[in-house]
Amino acid sequence: MRRARTDQKPKVRLQTQHHGEKKSLGEMVTHVMKSDGVKGFYRGLSASLLRQITYSTTRFGVYEELKEVFTTGVQTPSFPALIAMASTSGFLGGIAGNPADILNVRMQNDAALPAAERRNYKHAIDGLARMVREEGFASLFRGVWPNSTRAVLMTASQLASYDIFKNEVLQRTSMGDNLYTHFTASFMAGFVATTVCSPVDVIKTRVMSSKTKEGFMTLVRRITAQEGFGWVFKGWLPSFVRLGPHTIVTFLFLEQHKKIWRRMHGYEE
Repeated sequence: MRRARTDQKPKVRLQTQHHGEKKSLGEMVTHVMKSDGVKGFYRGLSASLLRQITYSTTRFGVYEELKEVFTTGVQTPSFPALIAMASTSGFLGGIAGNPADILNVRMQNDAALPAAERRNYKHAIDGLARMVREEGFASLFRGVWPNSTRAVLMTASQLASYDIFKNEVLQRTSMGDNLYTHFTASFMAGFVATTVCSPVDVIKTRVMSSKTKEGFMTLVRRITAQEGFGWVFKGWLPSFVRLGPHTIVTFLFLEQHKKIWRRMHGYEE
């Protein structure tokens, strides 16, 4: 349902930059090209695909199922209800996708590390096996709380806001339930999701790429003291460059998929 995140590498590099490292998105893209070539933008592709299979399938599936259960012929879920449904599905998706998310971050950040510190996972399955063997089973859920928190924020701000924006467009404009409406609502949902998730996304990336264990609040205090509050939106632009088009494509595909499914089952108006 979701595309593999092939443009994640610059985002991860920007979010893992420490105080004093000031590379723009363009400079980071150039750095990746020089150090790794075009293949550098596809580092961690197998982990990204595994993440989509686990995280995305769970959160979208649970959300749509909950909406189906609580939607009647005369009443649709309210905004608070949509937020609650999206938060629940996001939390479950965050737990399901955590192991693959760790691999995704580690594999993409590998090239930024000294050769002696690189993990050099061959692919996602190799990474999972080595994590369990070298770090124990619990390592698969390292950073699960910031990751699940991010998943809750992402799903609530992306899925619920899409439904809200779509309903507002349909009610307040002459646009029908078509591709133009879906594009408009998904673009706005992508902007909201990127902004809401940025702080937790930075923390999650730092925790998962770190080789030392550090508590959530300790990490927040440290990076705030070192970098100021600017860390909250570090990597926002590459995040939006990824999440904006990704959100648009996801919802355009989802809407068409639902129309085809309804037509096949005789529910099409």
